[in-house]
Amino acid sequence: MSHQQVFEQFKKRAENSSPLGGKLKFLVDENPVLIDGSGEENIVSMSDEESDCTIEVSTEVLEKLRDGEINPMMAVMGGQIKISGDMGLAMKVQSLIG
Repeated sequence: MSHQQVFEQFKKRAENSSPLGGKLKFLVDENPVLIDGSGEENIVSMSDEESDCTIEVSTEVLEKLRDGEINPMMAVMGGQIKISGDMGLAMKVQSLIG
């Protein structure tokens, strides 16, 4: 999956979800996807600006999460997903992946 495809998937899901209540940045194979949910709607961009929470993940792991092949908590515990910042915001991610 290309970075553009990853971006499009997040954009589609985020625009149809309630605002996250903060800025959440995914670094997918070090390529940023920023979801700014601090306003009345989620705005998705490829900006690498500061965020309240950053989630680092590989495209491969992201695809497995999307397809339900791996448990998100086990992926975090196993080091396949790295989270820094606001953990409450990180908990809202499931609606954007699944």
